[in-house]
Amino acid sequence: MTGEIYVLLDHSDGRVDTLSRETLALAQQLGRSHGLGVKALLLCGPNRSVVENAAGLQADAALVVSHHRLDGYDPDAHCHALTRVLAQDRPIAFLMGHSYQNIDLAPKLAASLKCGLVTDCIGCRIDGESMVFVRQMFRNRINADVRVRSPHPWIATFQSGAGAGNDLLEGSSPVVERTVDLSEPVRRRTVVETVGAVKEKVDLAKADMIVAAGRGIKRKENLRLLEELAEVLGAELGASRAAVDSEWLERDRQIGSSGQSVAPRLYVACGISGAIQHVVGMRNSANIVAINTDPDAPIFNLANYGIVGDLMEIVPALTQKLREEKSR
Repeated sequence: MTGEIYVLLDHSDGRVDTLSRETLALAQQLGRSHGLGVKALLLCGPNRSVVENAAGLQADAALVVSHHRLDGYDPDAHCHALTRVLAQDRPIAFLMGHSYQNIDLAPKLAASLKCGLVTDCIGCRIDGESMVFVRQMFRNRINADVRVRSPHPWIATFQSGAGAGNDLLEGSSPVVERTVDLSEPVRRRTVVETVGAVKEKVDLAKADMIVAAGRGIKRKENLRLLEELAEVLGAELGASRAAVDSEWLERDRQIGSSGQSVAPRLYVACGISGAIQHVVGMRNSANIVAINTDPDAPIFNLANYGIVGDLMEIVPALTQKLREEKSR
């Protein structure tokens, strides 16, 4: 297979979003493994502060379409701009993060280009002259391989954690300006107000380290042991569905198929057996430490480091050791 992969860089506050960085990391890996070109595609308004940030991510080029109609999300203008660039360049694939905005944009773009679309992917690989997109089905119980037979570009959106943000290569990408006439699409939506996430809600997808509680902590009072470990690590607290259903932690801290997908540098699973519904949300963590009394717990098949034992003894000892190391 020869050609190029394009990646859409979503952004806010002058920086490329984490989900787009992870998607670009996935494209970089495919490019290195199969000799494919990788280009980043950026849509922005007249305030071009994000361009410098995008140019610092390694790609063959950072393609920039700048226009006042692209300052804020306008589905008609965004779709029109992307359609013009992609129809002209015809890359093999166009990859996007599976964000709320792109869930709205991707079907419209696929219809405009008359190209196939695969959404909510957790992985991708090259097989001969095809790209195989991996997505979960039947409430995340199985992984399905999906091949697209439409003309290029094949469009796909990717979950958080599909690509490892820690593997993202930074460098210097040449900025290539692309001009698109945006006088044609009629503005049918007006953004009245943008409301950020409620401050009390935690975004675990941005956490560098996570200490996660499972059914094995037995009761809510034992959560304090994990809180102390998280404090000394500077980590966030996460939870399995069992812990959340038991009302030991809030729903916004749930990790798994019915919660958040995360890919931290360190993930400490305390009393978590490793059911597939949980694993799909944290398996892309860079380093996984599992603490469980059951030596046959499935979580050990995934863990980089496993400790078989009572977390009520292990976690306090680990916390104390970390405190001693930090005080030196």
